[in-house]
Amino acid sequence: MALRTLISSSRQTLATGLGLGLQSEARNLGLGFRHARELQTFSLPDLPYDYSALEPVISGEIMQLHHQKHHQTYITNYNKALEQLDEAMAKGDSSTVVKLQSAIKFNGGGHINHSIFWKNLTPIREGGGEPPKHSLGWAIDTHFGSFEALVQKINTEGAALQGSGWVWLGLDKEMKRLVVETTANQDPLVTKGANLVPLLGIDVWEHAYYLQYKNVRPDYLKNVWKVMNWKFASEVYEKECP
Repeated sequence: MALRTLISSSRQTLATGLGLGLQSEARNLGLGFRHARELQTFSLPDLPYDYSALEPVISGEIMQLHHQKHHQTYITNYNKALEQLDEAMAKGDSSTVVKLQSAIKFNGGGHINHSIFWKNLTPIREGGGEPPKHSLGWAIDTHFGSFEALVQKINTEGAALQGSGWVWLGLDKEMKRLVVETTANQDPLVTKGANLVPLLGIDVWEHAYYLQYKNVRPDYLKNVWKVMNWKFASEVYEKECP
């Protein structure tokens, strides 16, 4: 199941406050879930590399804390909100259903975004940082002028984002063009448009870099390209824009 399908489904779910429509898509994506009674809940997905595999760009300590603590917290709180939602719906408690929407959006979005982020990274020895080729490479040249211009645009917008959030390279399927967008907090890219598909996202929350880069977000953004997994981004692009 494509990332597009997961995030489109999640947007509809979050908008309606039901919070239960992600599970079947998550099964196919390997985002991790378990079944408890009749309520499906999520679990932390494994990383496709060791915590230290992205050094010296991202330290093993950061990766372990980011994955085991931060991502796990989003999942724990998401599961809790889903359980509360299930109970509220069973009771017909519409007021509680509405109140739970923000927690479901924030924590569910955190799970979606981080699951994409881990796949957007790969060790240098396994091709991390190698620029995209073929169709995605050509599309970048067409829409941004050059690969270097795209990187500069993403770095500039990511550094300028106030507070916490994400900077994305996405595909607008309706317009058939690449776009750079930022989202606040843990909002998924699809909150910026129903036709947007994330190709890669960079987490610019301080927990993603502070232990290593302190408050110098631009240095983190400059270096993260050395471990960017363009092969994964290209696979998503070719599937969504054949």
